[in-house]
This record gives sequence, C-alpha cells and structure tokens, in this order.
Amino acid sequence: MDNAIPSLMPASLLGGFNQRDQAQRITAIAGTYAEDVVFSDPEGVVTGREALNEKAQHVLDGAPGLVFRPTGPVRHVGNLGLLSWHLGPDNQPPVVSGTDIAIVNEGRITALYTLLDD
Repeated sequence: MDNAIPSLMPASLLGGFNQRDQAQRITAIAGTYAEDVVFSDPEGVVTGREALNEKAQHVLDGAPGLVFRPTGPVRHVGNLGLLSWHLGPDNQPPVVSGTDIAIVNEGRITALYTLLDD
C-alpha cells in the first residue's frame, strides 16, 4: 500500500484542480503527479504534467466562482485511491459531483480518472 494516498488525493483535487493561481498549481502538480501522468475524464485523455495543468486551467476557466470540495474521506487499498467531490459556489449546493480514482506509484499519482455523477 502507498501511504502517500491519503495526502495525494486531496492535493490532487485542491492543489491541482481547485488552485486558480497558475504558479501555485504548477508547484502542486509537480509534487503530486508523476511526470508522465495520464488523466482521463468524459472529455478525453491527456498525458503529462503540462497537459494536466492545461486541463485544470480549462476546467477552472469554465467554472468561474465555483470551488471543488471533498465530500468524504479518502478511500484506498494497495496503490488505488478514491475521493468523491462536489463543484459549486462556496457554501452552496453543488452544480456537479464526481469521484476521482487514482493509481499511485512511488509516491506520485501516475493515472487519474474522473467520473461524473449523473
């Protein structure tokens, strides 16, 4: 089991995808994801930290005034981590909910899958 998973999952959501300051987001991405990370969501697949940063910026550009919030604890087994989340205005009901599933190797996320709730 990778003991980094409980800290990597929130770092991914909050530092990678919730961080609007690009310099801080790039630093968070470097500390959270493998250089060749693969990210998959309903819009497609991107590979590498730079592409992940661009994807995060795209998400944030399309969600002005919205914030990601974890909805429960990180769950993990072996090298697999799971964190459910909401996206919406601060302190208001979400407009989107989903779950991130990550594969972690050597203390970094190597693959991240985002599933959206219906």
